[in-house]
Amino acid sequence: MMDHTYLIPLLIGFALDGLLGDPRWLPHPIRLFGWLIAWFEKHLNHGNYRKFKGATTAAFLVGMSWLLLFLLFRKLESFPRIYLIAASVGVFYGLANRSLIYESWLVIRALNNDGLEAARRQLSYIVGRDTSSLNGQQIRTAVLETMAENLSDGVIAPLFYYALGGVPLLFAFKMASTLDSMIGYKNERYQHFGWLAARLDDLLNLVPARLTALLMVLVTLSWSGIRHVFQYGHQHASPNAGYPEAALAGILKCRFGGPNVYHGKLVDKPYIGHHEKEITTRDFCLAVYVNVASAVVMVGGIVVCYW
Repeated sequence: MMDHTYLIPLLIGFALDGLLGDPRWLPHPIRLFGWLIAWFEKHLNHGNYRKFKGATTAAFLVGMSWLLLFLLFRKLESFPRIYLIAASVGVFYGLANRSLIYESWLVIRALNNDGLEAARRQLSYIVGRDTSSLNGQQIRTAVLETMAENLSDGVIAPLFYYALGGVPLLFAFKMASTLDSMIGYKNERYQHFGWLAARLDDLLNLVPARLTALLMVLVTLSWSGIRHVFQYGHQHASPNAGYPEAALAGILKCRFGGPNVYHGKLVDKPYIGHHEKEITTRDFCLAVYVNVASAVVMVGGIVVCYW
């Protein structure tokens, strides 16, 4: 029998994300997460025991995100209609598929219509690397890398954790992901305070990243994508990001990675793939199809599992 309490919010929330994305005027819980993380970092990331204080912060914020929502939804079980509305909104807020595609498209549009400077500026909003000297090929490469990596982080992983534990587990994952994006850096300021945040994010994405790569090659029936996943997926500096990037590089028969500047420091990243072809807008359109189709198949898989 279909589990309506899981599937109806999943389908409504997924549809809302596809229609609305992340409107800037709409309050978003991830902004609250960011404010909380910044508050703890400001007050605790100094003096002695920074590693312990950072680990305690990460464990507390992730644990409380799950516990508070678990208790809330247990209460809402007595009010089925309110429960369905709240869970649907939770799924909507937990996904970032429409926004990922839209922000990536803005970069490609700027590059095609307004030139390099406009595209570099637009790209800087969605990547951590220095964009000030990138050429057109490097800009398109960065967009596709971001689409592949964030398909895992922002779409498939949240759906995966929703399937395992509903909205509470989805948002525990989102808190862990936000922690990593804010304090999970290996620099002087965060290498001690953010060590657990970075490792927790790596652990939580182990399965979703590989699942994402599988979905990507499945929706394209790409033998090249499969070969790239096995050949290049483990070569990325991240234990997870390389798998969806390798899958997309194989599907498009292009090459990702290589040296890039992050926060003023040259990082010599390995190449993902071996085809040095010129990336085009057509490749971006195929990446959009891969993104949407992978997400739809993931939702369909969850529906089948709960049927």
